[in-house]
Amino acid sequence: QVQLVESGGGLVQPGGSLRLSCAASGSIFSISSMGWYRQAPGKKRELVADITSGARTNYIDSVKGRFAISRDNGKNTVYLQMNSLKSEDTAVYYCNMVIWTVAGLFTNAWGQGTQVTVSS
Repeated sequence: QVQLVESGGGLVQPGGSLRLSCAASGSIFSISSMGWYRQAPGKKRELVADITSGARTNYIDSVKGRFAISRDNGKNTVYLQMNSLKSEDTAVYYCNMVIWTVAGLFTNAWGQGTQVTVSS
């Protein structure tokens, strides 16, 4: 059993910053990729950023230069630092991890989602 718990969402003014965190717990053997997705009202869920086990990162164009993804393997945690936030960044943000459990099972795990609202 694996669980992801997110934190750090909230209300922020345009131009402000937020830092999201997502910690995994349970019977974890290793975690390959970690990522952040978001879903705005009436839109499909989209990948915002991801990071491989080798720390290679990938971002959608609209957040390049503003967001930074990082991971702490010792804590099984992924972070998303969001700067220069815009109203169009408003969405529910979900973390995702590809996890191999101690039992040798592959799990594509999701967090519960955290609301980010950018508004004056």
